[in-house]
Amino acid sequence: MTAEPALADPAPAANRELVRRLFGLAWRYRLHCLQVLGIQLVLLTLGIGGLSFTGLGIDYIRHKLDGTPLGANPLHVALPETWPPLQVLGLLAGLILVFALIRALLNYAYAVSVNRLVQQKLVVDLRGEVYDKLQRLSFRFFDANNTGSIITRVTGDVQSVRMFVDQVLIQSVIMGISLTAYIVYMASLSPALTVACLATTPVLWFMSAAFSRQIQPAYAHNRTLVEKMVQTLAEGVMGAAVTKGMGREAEARAQFDAANQACFDQQRGIFWRVSLFSPAVGFLTRVNMMVLLGYGGWLVAHDRLPLGTGLVVFAGLLEQFSGQVNNVATIVNSVQQSLIGARRVFGILDAPVEVRNAPGAARRPRLAGGVRFENVSFAYAGTEAVVRDIDLEVRPGQCVAILGATGAGKSVLMSLIPRFFDPTAGRVLLDGDDVRTLDLDDVRRNIGIVFQESFLFSNTVAANIAFGHPNATRAQIEQAARIAAAHDFITALPQGYDTLLGEGAQSLSGGQRQRLAIARAVLLEPAIMLLDDPTAAIDSETEHEIFEALDRAIAGRTTFIVAHRLSTLRRADFIIVLEAGRIVQRGTHEELMKVPGPYLRVADLQLVDARELQQLKLREREGGA
Repeated sequence: MTAEPALADPAPAANRELVRRLFGLAWRYRLHCLQVLGIQLVLLTLGIGGLSFTGLGIDYIRHKLDGTPLGANPLHVALPETWPPLQVLGLLAGLILVFALIRALLNYAYAVSVNRLVQQKLVVDLRGEVYDKLQRLSFRFFDANNTGSIITRVTGDVQSVRMFVDQVLIQSVIMGISLTAYIVYMASLSPALTVACLATTPVLWFMSAAFSRQIQPAYAHNRTLVEKMVQTLAEGVMGAAVTKGMGREAEARAQFDAANQACFDQQRGIFWRVSLFSPAVGFLTRVNMMVLLGYGGWLVAHDRLPLGTGLVVFAGLLEQFSGQVNNVATIVNSVQQSLIGARRVFGILDAPVEVRNAPGAARRPRLAGGVRFENVSFAYAGTEAVVRDIDLEVRPGQCVAILGATGAGKSVLMSLIPRFFDPTAGRVLLDGDDVRTLDLDDVRRNIGIVFQESFLFSNTVAANIAFGHPNATRAQIEQAARIAAAHDFITALPQGYDTLLGEGAQSLSGGQRQRLAIARAVLLEPAIMLLDDPTAAIDSETEHEIFEALDRAIAGRTTFIVAHRLSTLRRADFIIVLEAGRIVQRGTHEELMKVPGPYLRVADLQLVDARELQQLKLREREGGA
């Protein structure tokens, strides 16, 4: 399995490119983002307005108590001098309450808008985009990336990308606008006090940059550990029968506990770093308040700053300024998580689609089934050829059996026909046309495939049979099941064709699962059938039932069947024998039995085993007699 590129120490240029792409992603949802930002601007205005009216009320009370002049206020609001004091204060209190109610409603609208943007739009769309890309990637990608890695990218990493829009981009813009508004307002009250109170801000930015550089490798390593834990979990679930059969439950638990504990220990390290950074930021903002009380109090005492619309409003602005600055820790933390997640999500979106339709691909809704390999070779990246120099022609309706040891290239050879891979040399022709020039969907709809262990979905029996032809009628589904000798056992199920199969259809026997897979392939009415050793894991009695189904399924169709048993090989019109990716023998069963070589050796071994089995059964009958 190919290891993924290291993610721990990306170059700054790579991070800049990621940020650029993340901004591009957010741009798709610019109307939603503008709506969210618009609500925040109104909230900011209302917050400053409510604070200003509070300061004005304090100055008014002081004016009435000791005659201190009201003076000009930042809002330039003139309070009616002819009104009774309580009526004026009631007006100010009412305005503050109205502002608070509007802010409460807008905060609700903001929460709904953000949820609609990041959860109902961005996350759903991005997951769909990633899954769509996975459907178009070749098997080479899945060979190079384990299941845990892919699942983590589609789930956790997509959420990390969401964090960039929600907790980084939107929050950063909100913070920038808010801080600018607070600084301008504070400077209008007292420029000197503003400079004194914000003197620690450059230190804060320096700390944030340093923290960002230190924490990113930790998040990258955390993703790797989470992947390993998810992969261990997936393998534990899929291999539960093997684990129990070998009595290895304790070892399996220990392996998962170790992976789980590694995640916990590493996350705890991240937690401690974040926990130290946040209080440090909070401490610096408290220093600002200390300066405000000292210097600001002196200005009020010397009548250089009003108490209400000056010191109190300034204190409120500084408190809100500090609250925004405290978000720096959250934003920095979110930036690192979103960059790591984005790199992994974009890794899928940027993966090359190796098998795709050529421009102007020819449509062939119905093929006759002629297949020809012209000097075909195939190699995985960086490896020697798996199949090489294959020249083979199969006429429509012929059945060819493929024999070879493990690793000889049998499955790869068949995978070139439906273009699961493209050959690295030579051509595969269907009805005389290079398969790469034909429409990919047309090609695959003309090919029925039955694997050695066929996968069934967690759905009804009928839906599994109709997977490749979802618009099939019930009559068509039942006809395919009859051809596959599956109708009788299906009707015996509790709900017949509507019986819901669990994960992996474990309630069915191996033979039953294979017959459903044959029915699924037959329903396509394909011109070509590919059978990848469909009876390898089935007993001889079930094998006989499967072959009865196969004989009906492949009638009149071009068929490639990987097989090792003579009972299967005899059924073919001719046989090819692969060794190290090359065809070393070809001919009928009768022809190959007359020639020394690998086919004769395999046949002799099976015939010896068959004779021994026959003698054993004879002795058992004689002993019983």
